[in-house]
Amino acid sequence: MKTAITCAALAASLVALPITATAADNATAPQAAKMDKRLSLKLEIEQALNRGSSYLESTQAEDGSWSIQQLPALTAIALSAVMNNPARENPQTTPEFARKAYDFILANQQEDGGIYVKGMNVYNTALSVMALLAEPTDKYKEQTLKATRYIVAQQSDFDTIGETDSPYDGGIGYGGTYPHSDLSNTHFALEALSHTRQRFQDEGDDAAKELNWDAAIQFVSRTQNLEETNDQEFASSDPDNRGGFVYFPGDSKAGEQELPNGRTALRSYGSMSYAGLLSFIYAEVDKDDPRVKAVTDWVTKNYTIEENPNMGAQGLFYYFHTMSKGLTKAGIDTIQTADGTKIDWKKDLALKVLSLQKPNGSWTNDASNRWMEDNPTLSTAYMMLTLEHIYHSL
Repeated sequence: MKTAITCAALAASLVALPITATAADNATAPQAAKMDKRLSLKLEIEQALNRGSSYLESTQAEDGSWSIQQLPALTAIALSAVMNNPARENPQTTPEFARKAYDFILANQQEDGGIYVKGMNVYNTALSVMALLAEPTDKYKEQTLKATRYIVAQQSDFDTIGETDSPYDGGIGYGGTYPHSDLSNTHFALEALSHTRQRFQDEGDDAAKELNWDAAIQFVSRTQNLEETNDQEFASSDPDNRGGFVYFPGDSKAGEQELPNGRTALRSYGSMSYAGLLSFIYAEVDKDDPRVKAVTDWVTKNYTIEENPNMGAQGLFYYFHTMSKGLTKAGIDTIQTADGTKIDWKKDLALKVLSLQKPNGSWTNDASNRWMEDNPTLSTAYMMLTLEHIYHSL
């Protein structure tokens, strides 16, 4: 593979360094050793990604889809994983099996611009946009812009139009039969809009400009356990939950927690906390904003690769996926624990993901089937994307 050859050549150049070293050479020895370790990890990731890609190619249906045809999002996320694989040959071209997947996705683009079959409209559309953006040319520009305009139109505005008087205002939900806003779909929607603007600049700005970004930020803030900036009664600033996020205002999939003062708090949890961090990043909230600082503190304090914090094995692969995106986009290279220990989270997480890959190249969350993580298409895509985020930041 092209990337693997490049890494091998770099490794050879490191081995070929002259034996006689000057003081300057000695000064750079730690950096060279660090580079060598990174190179080794990148090579391992490349091998795992190619095995994952081969698995996906072998399980693709004749019509170009993966897994469940009624959920184009599953095909889209698998396609994103394949197309963003840094180790694939000829990265400026689209393999035939990927072209079939693009054809399947676009066959499900509706007149309103959304990409869906029936239900979960925003989820399917947002993930499809990310797949369309992974195509290296501007071939699907018009379809992408049409889809983002659909996403913008799904922003919630209940009660008084133009006011954020409902806790759901400004957010985005599944669409269709699930109209109320939630943080997961909002973060996927903001991701699609943000990347479209970056890719197509003026045209992308036009597609997203009608989104009420201030209202979106308000909704995201209302899902955060931070009393200083959240006007909802559930918000808690107790040490266990302060800065973390819940699923939507008043609802946490991690349940409740009785506090020493007799109050009941909604528990923050890992995957939604990274979704909250990413939402702030996509909405271009300043890194010094107290909301961003608070969630950064929470994810640092609760860092682990053994579970989805406060959820156990439930949503573990979604957690890994959002963690790798959140920490890389936030520019965080190391996690410092309360006792001062510094953790190389990229190596830590990469080795964990690599250890979970099955002999056939796939991944599945064998400890939980919640949120479809027993589906090998979805889980393999999650894990490939996790490794890809890490790879590009090494």
